[in-house]
Amino acid sequence: MSGPGDAVADFYARSREVEAAAVASVAEAMKARRAQPQPRAKLDRAADAALPRGTRVLEVGCGTGAIARLLVRDPRVREVVGVDPSPLLVSKARQLAAGETRLRFDVADGTALSFGASSFDTVILHRVLSHVPRSEQVLDEAARVLRPGGGLAVFDGNFATLSLGGEENDPLESCISAFIPAHVHDPWIVQRLVTLAAESGFVSGRLRSFGRIQMDDTEYVVTILERGAAALVAAGRIGPYLGEALKAEARRRAQAGALFGHIDYACLTARKL
Repeated sequence: MSGPGDAVADFYARSREVEAAAVASVAEAMKARRAQPQPRAKLDRAADAALPRGTRVLEVGCGTGAIARLLVRDPRVREVVGVDPSPLLVSKARQLAAGETRLRFDVADGTALSFGASSFDTVILHRVLSHVPRSEQVLDEAARVLRPGGGLAVFDGNFATLSLGGEENDPLESCISAFIPAHVHDPWIVQRLVTLAAESGFVSGRLRSFGRIQMDDTEYVVTILERGAAALVAAGRIGPYLGEALKAEARRRAQAGALFGHIDYACLTARKL
């Protein structure tokens, strides 16, 4: 089974192949978006369902390890293992978690994990499935490495709802139209989460929505707009001068407190049969 946009050259799915500077810039964007309080709040709301006491947790697509470092602080967690296909992001995650004995990071593809069956009590997928071309294989692997009755927690963005413009025909919306196909594999993954999880053997799935508006802390919004402008230039749709002008307008609005950003996020919690 395949999802929408299989031909999209998704950045995260081919992170091994991109230049080190590009991966480093994504690492900074991850740090900007994950350091905010919303991910912590979402984890707290799902914790009772997904984190039984003494749990061993696997985070697939851990990036620089921000969520894994939050998880390991929970007293119910015995150990957290984070995996990511990018050696550079894993290296950064290891640096940031130096000295934490209950946390480790490995380079691994979520569609082909090296762990044995029933190795973990909980699997976390935080902003992963919307960025990978084989989301059903990631969920199949999550089910395989989970023990019977183990918990799954999926957090992802409904990028079909992403809006950063302030009015009709706002020029910044063109950045969104370029950002999504360049950096998001499946903008509608949230609408399919319950069905995908059931097809991989998960039951009792509960899907909750978290709307998010950003106006005061706009660092992540600016990174989206800047990457969208860069994608427009790379595709030859606009010239470099207009690309820089769009980036400058995003920064100007942010400094003036007039940059609006909205997206719906969702949390799915379920259990393996």
